[in-house]
Amino acid sequence: MALSLSREARTSDIFALAADDERRGRFSSKAKAAGRAAKAAIRLVKLSRSLPAVLAANVANIHSDLMRSIVAVEAHAVERFAVSKANALAVASEASIPLASGTAARFVVFRDALGVDQVAIIIGEPDFAEPIPVRLHSACLTGDVFGSRRCDCGDQLRLAITRLESLGGGVILYLAQEGRGIGLANKMRAYRLQDAGLDTRDANTMLGFEDDERDYGVAAMMLRTLNCTRIVLLTNNPAKLDGLTKADIEIAARVPLEAPINPHNRRYLTTKAIRSGHKFVTLKASASEKS
Repeated sequence: MALSLSREARTSDIFALAADDERRGRFSSKAKAAGRAAKAAIRLVKLSRSLPAVLAANVANIHSDLMRSIVAVEAHAVERFAVSKANALAVASEASIPLASGTAARFVVFRDALGVDQVAIIIGEPDFAEPIPVRLHSACLTGDVFGSRRCDCGDQLRLAITRLESLGGGVILYLAQEGRGIGLANKMRAYRLQDAGLDTRDANTMLGFEDDERDYGVAAMMLRTLNCTRIVLLTNNPAKLDGLTKADIEIAARVPLEAPINPHNRRYLTTKAIRSGHKFVTLKASASEKS
């Protein structure tokens, strides 16, 4: 949606609106549908993991000397690049890494047209003649590295490694999709909104994102490159099943991957279950006991 600026609007007012500040700027009370150029600009800033807000202006009457200093990008070119960046995915490097458990792993680093790295971690010796156990894991600095209790990400990652080791091997795709695809900086903004009372979905949409910005087409390309087209998926998230199936990855079975519930992540997990359809047997049983 687009809001018109009044002549009295200041830079601070614009930033307050874009960042969902409690202050109110000087804006028209009526919003209208954004035009094609503005939508393309929003897509462009999302690709850069920036806050999805754009200041648009009519440049028809700008002096020609100034126009020459403005970089012009056609709206259709943005969409074309968004599609093609995933198709440019290629293996950049790989190496063997011994894990803390003693299991050998091979890290295969993929890189897209934006220079973003996605990593496939092949654990143990999976049998590629059979459906391969696979975990799609969105990178989570706070949970994976620092043990944040606000989410279940770190626990799920460690549980996935243990599960794959017990199965004799498998693949973890460690995807650069922090905060369900909004990036680390915006994830911190979303956390502040959650502290003010919003749930995880509403916090993302309040910032101008979809509740989940992830695209599993990249994951499907990585799996095909690794010759993993028949898999057993370790997930609680139906969207991952749908995304991979639409990308022609055959899913032989789904295996739940439920991490411990604590007072800090209970609301987060409940929101995922109720509003996003995630399958949590433990959470459902806990709710039944309380009722």
